[in-house]
Amino acid sequence: MKARKPCFALFFGNRGFFPASLMESARKELPAALRTLGYDSFLLNAEATRHGAVETPAEGRVFNNFLETRKGKFDGIILSLPNFGDENGAVAALKDAGVPIFIQAYPDDLDKMAPDKRRDSFCGKFSIMDVFSQYGIPFTAMKPHTVRPDSAAFAENISSFAKTCAVVHAMKDMVVGSIGARTTPFKTVRIDELALQKYGITVETYDLASVIAQIRQVKESGGLYKDKLQALRDYADWKQVPEEALKNLARLSAVLTSMAEENAFDAISLRCWMELQQELGISPCVVLSELNNTGFAGACEVDTGSAIVMHALSAASAKPSACLDWNNNYGDDENKCVLFHCGPVPQSMMKEKGRVVDHEML
Repeated sequence: MKARKPCFALFFGNRGFFPASLMESARKELPAALRTLGYDSFLLNAEATRHGAVETPAEGRVFNNFLETRKGKFDGIILSLPNFGDENGAVAALKDAGVPIFIQAYPDDLDKMAPDKRRDSFCGKFSIMDVFSQYGIPFTAMKPHTVRPDSAAFAENISSFAKTCAVVHAMKDMVVGSIGARTTPFKTVRIDELALQKYGITVETYDLASVIAQIRQVKESGGLYKDKLQALRDYADWKQVPEEALKNLARLSAVLTSMAEENAFDAISLRCWMELQQELGISPCVVLSELNNTGFAGACEVDTGSAIVMHALSAASAKPSACLDWNNNYGDDENKCVLFHCGPVPQSMMKEKGRVVDHEML
């Protein structure tokens, strides 16, 4: 998986009785710091408002309109406070942002506390956070409370914020394929589809019987089947697996891949027992493992909630994720446990090449 570098829109908060030089320098320092860290950014033209910053609601509306013209071209907003800033202008500017907002405040220097040099950003950040909370505007704030753009702490903040932006981007309009009915004993994986829909996550359900029927129709002459068969052969050690079981797993992989492409799935959850074992003589662990290894989240036991979280984890880390049962205690060590019920762990998380064997529990 390749990390997606976000682009940031830059907002500068102003309060009129502070020196204009602070705003002017910040408009140079922040984009330069982001360039050094490898991020793209853009900012309002300096002539569009006083000092190219926002203080009044009218200036906020100018910035709001500016963002509207760039909609879809930025992943997050950095709200920078070179001085105290103004809550009303910030609300007018960012209430419709629809992307994560990171609030960064410049620190004061103890030897620069005179009226012509003081910032008061420390206090201004508290005020904007308070008013954003009142208006229900989501924001991100990190330690330290004040930070310079050229500092190591700021670089760490932006690295974390970039991951936040990646997760939010990945979760927008997410579609999860839920394949097969949840088994009655597994009430722990129940999930509220209507609640998910309120947050823009759609769950599409498919009967496992139709999937099994599609598997049986997959021809060995098909290109996708051949690709999946070879991919699985290369992916793991199959010495203990009957050839027919391997072929059925390749068919399952082809069907799941086709379903994901046709329905624009971002992740899937699959009913993994007992029908696949009874009808086809396979357990889908290695197929889900191979999917997970590509960065496409696949959860077993129709655990749709975990599939959603896996998708978010992969977006944050730009690496494959995994979901496992917390199986047994590990002696008296409270910080360890045994994980062996399920086998969908991506190969990239293993120390050695995976080995496919009979499922001892089934």
